[in-house]
Amino acid sequence: MKKLICFLLAIPFSVNVNAQNLEFEGTSSPTEPIEQYFEEENPTYERSIIYVFYNNDDCYACPQTIELIEQIYNQYYQNLYTFSIINYQDDDEYNFIETYNLSQPLSVVLVRVNDGSTFGYEKLDNLQNQISDPTSLSEYFRYRVDSFLGNNG
Repeated sequence: MKKLICFLLAIPFSVNVNAQNLEFEGTSSPTEPIEQYFEEENPTYERSIIYVFYNNDDCYACPQTIELIEQIYNQYYQNLYTFSIINYQDDDEYNFIETYNLSQPLSVVLVRVNDGSTFGYEKLDNLQNQISDPTSLSEYFRYRVDSFLGNNG
């Protein structure tokens, strides 16, 4: 164990004699403005996000609700916001469960993004319980998106 700790401590202090001959290997170049790199690499990084989270629990109305939300997104918000449907129980990389306090079979999280930085989120739960009246659910969902993210369209 002591050898491993000593090895790990020595790594940051090792010197590479070829460090002077480094060549840039990224997709951006030193002469390209960083803004241009981000626009080319991810042109939607400045967009706010609509996440639809679901889990593996039995939920009869969840698929219908997700389909309606996706239709609303495609009709009203496609050019304004980024949209993702995620099974949060299969998430090993981003830890959405802890970040957004997810526990329901279906949750929608609206994340406000401005200049590439997040400025809060709003979570909508139990939308699947409102699918019996799709018109009201659609109006409610659009109201919440427009109120929190600010519909510019």
